[in-house]
Amino acid sequence: MARATAAEKARRLNYARQVLARAPQMPRAVEQMVRACDVSPRQAYRYLHHARRLKAPVPVGAAKIPFTVKLPRDLVRRVRAYASASGLLLSDLVSRALAALLVHRRRRG
Repeated sequence: MARATAAEKARRLNYARQVLARAPQMPRAVEQMVRACDVSPRQAYRYLHHARRLKAPVPVGAAKIPFTVKLPRDLVRRVRAYASASGLLLSDLVSRALAALLVHRRRRG
């Protein structure tokens, strides 16, 4: 069985919050999660326990796809160091940088 994507996890956590709001009894909530999300009872418990700690719904982001580019070795080293120092995932850092570049370019012309 394939791993859930980040978007799937977010949707399942949001669903778990809704289930707990309607049926706070854990066994009933697990049954609903298993049926609706096609997960094992063990996974359902994990989602429900996590959902109990959430203060608000989890934002569901767009699905990500691989995008391979070739960059100079020094630039890759610097980007990885920056991502590590800032606590960001490499893909999140690059996504933000590209989005900022595209917004900046659109404003200029």
